Amino acid sequence: MQKDDFSKSYVVEGKLALPYTYFAGRVGSTFLTTLRDQKKIMGVQCNQCEKIFVPPRQTCERCLSDIRDNWVPIENSGEVVNFTVVREQDKHLPRKTPYILGLIKLDGADTPMVHIIDGIDPEKITEGVRVRAVYTNESDPSILYIDHFEPISS
Repeated sequence: MQKDDFSKSYVVEGKLALPYTYFAGRVGSTFLTTLRDQKKIMGVQCNQCEKIFVPPRQTCERCLSDIRDNWVPIENSGEVVNFTVVREQDKHLPRKTPYILGLIKLDGADTPMVHIIDGIDPEKITEGVRVRAVYTNESDPSILYIDHFEPISS
């Protein structure tokens, strides 16, 4: 194919909606069912590095140790370490915009997790805000067993 053959290509832009099934695996399934059944956040700890991962994973990112069976409880509270305000509405979003999507480092964890922050004006959110998990009775298995995180009153 010559260089200018691509400029003659006909392009059709569009969107595809494809049904899919996601398998969370053993580690992800344990994490989600513990959220659902016990309203409790669990992480996994590396015995070599001592780093605690939330959300949990099967392998330590530092030393590649298998950590899938090293479960430790994590606090339901933590600190916002970064955030963005979602402003563009889309039918696939979990909330009506604007809402805050925060990077939250839970107490007892070494890695942050992404989740929705509610109960604070999106224009007033700052890094360092202390938040806690608010659970739902949602029946579909997902990270949305935690409905959102809300600021902790001082």
